[in-house]
Amino acid sequence: MLHLRNTTKTAGTGMKAWLLDPHRWRGDLHESFLWLFLGGNAGIGKATAVDLARRGARVILGCRNKARGESAMYDIRRESGNSEVILMILDLGSLNSVRAFAQTFLASEPRLDILINNAGVIEAGQTADGFDLAFQVNHLGHFLLTHLLLDRLKRCAPSRIIVLSSSSHAYGKINFQTIHKPGEGMWKAFQSYGNSKLANILHIRELANQLEGTNVTCYAVHPGPVRTQAGYSSSRWLFWLLYLSEGLKQDCDTGAQTSIYCATEEGIESLSGRYFADCRLLEPWSQARDDHMAKKLWEFSERLLGLTT
Repeated sequence: MLHLRNTTKTAGTGMKAWLLDPHRWRGDLHESFLWLFLGGNAGIGKATAVDLARRGARVILGCRNKARGESAMYDIRRESGNSEVILMILDLGSLNSVRAFAQTFLASEPRLDILINNAGVIEAGQTADGFDLAFQVNHLGHFLLTHLLLDRLKRCAPSRIIVLSSSSHAYGKINFQTIHKPGEGMWKAFQSYGNSKLANILHIRELANQLEGTNVTCYAVHPGPVRTQAGYSSSRWLFWLLYLSEGLKQDCDTGAQTSIYCATEEGIESLSGRYFADCRLLEPWSQARDDHMAKKLWEFSERLLGLTT
């Protein structure tokens, strides 16, 4: 079980700080917190990282853009007072990049206690791997990275995995003939985003079954209608459609709260595989509660990624 301990540090200012300690109190905190995001100079991911860095966690930022990632890294160090914030380059739009990232991470970081798959895009297009852009960045990339890091998470248990989904899963559909195929246009971007957010919830649902008995738990999170850069990665028309449909009224600090809750709250281990919003359990739409579909999507994702023989 994850423990949050209010402990006075013996070095520095001596002020009290919340320390994330899933195992026991140690003089120094050696846990790694891995957080993935795109456009890393702002957003929910950055707000989440600042909060956990303030608690004493070691934070690894997986960012596609080096310049923006470095800017975020220095901002988080300054805002949190924690120098253990590290940048590693990751492009979820490239499966080779995901594999290289995992290899580098496993070789350099002995621990992994919390994996937060935060990255997301709302954009039509095709990746270098030939898949729909939103489906790969929002689902397949996270699926592959989680698979590659799972043994490390198990060895560091109790540990947690969080995937950011969205209420947009309500209009998502899993059609195995088309979900991974790229397309163009504003409607395709909107539909692909909903499909990928549904896939996130189904992924977590089946992942919880796969992890039963390992002391690794996982949660899908809806951050709420947040002013974030994800909406800007597509057309101006699509951004305003999202603005009108969801409001986009929360700031990123507010939007980060449910991710932080699922990363740190004691006593939610029995709710592994479930969907959270506003820091509480929420039942998703019926298509996101289909265990048979979750299993089929898991197997489909494995085939697309070459993880099955």
